[in-house]
Amino acid sequence: MGDDNEIKNQYMKLAVKEAEKALKIGEVPIGAVIVCKGKVISRGFNCRERKRNALWHAEIVAIDRACKKLKGWRLDDCEMFVTLQPCQMCMGAITNARIKKVYYGAQTTSDLNWKVDEEFFQCEKCGDIIKDFFKTWRGEVKGGRRD
Repeated sequence: MGDDNEIKNQYMKLAVKEAEKALKIGEVPIGAVIVCKGKVISRGFNCRERKRNALWHAEIVAIDRACKKLKGWRLDDCEMFVTLQPCQMCMGAITNARIKKVYYGAQTTSDLNWKVDEEFFQCEKCGDIIKDFFKTWRGEVKGGRRD
């Protein structure tokens, strides 16, 4: 078991190196590494300020690079090592990419620094278009993968 922890520690050290890259350019120091079958396939660090884009968190950068490397969006054989507990956006992306496990080195507080007003406004067409898509899609796929 010590060997497994040592391997995880090595991956987390790589994530810390990514965080240090962010720090050097004035970004929030968060780094991420994605491992597939024991091999590092992508790395990323925060670059929201440099890219002037709210989406460019370390996890998103690493996921984007992993998808390009594996030529697909399903990362179900992958694990992520990230220096800080992922935010809601990043956890959504991690879930959608089907990453099987995330290890994070520090925890965040549950308080968000920004609140968004939201309201459900029912529109039948919005529901119908997605229902019709999946009905057709699942009919074509019949339970298999559609890549």
